[in-house]
Amino acid sequence: MDKKLVGLMLIFLLSFGLFTVATVFNKPLTRFTRAKEELIPSSQSSMLFAWPLTAKADGNQAVEINVFVRNSNNIPLESRKIVLTSSLGSLKKNNIATDKGGKATFHLVSNTAGIANVTALIDNQVEIKQQLTIKFE
Repeated sequence: MDKKLVGLMLIFLLSFGLFTVATVFNKPLTRFTRAKEELIPSSQSSMLFAWPLTAKADGNQAVEINVFVRNSNNIPLESRKIVLTSSLGSLKKNNIATDKGGKATFHLVSNTAGIANVTALIDNQVEIKQQLTIKFE
């Protein structure tokens, strides 16, 4: 091969390499290695709501519990797995994914009278700070 052609190819490959490095690494490398903050659920911003707060302990009357998953900027997060735990009663379904609005709906029933303390866990990692108490009579 001609030495001039080899030299031109080497210059081309070096300039292409420099261009690629400048384009890809224009922002800090942490941009590629960290999870985006917008996708991290917030234990403070996420919320639990229930209605009614008092129900009959007959195993039929259900309390509807809505979980809203938000990030630290209050933006709803979808497709997050929510697991509820209750000190009393049973959930009709558990381990439900949030919808586009960041909402997951559960139903709690009980055959035993008393107070149910309800907590929620997002993606088996983040526990929502807010807790619910529901009275079964």
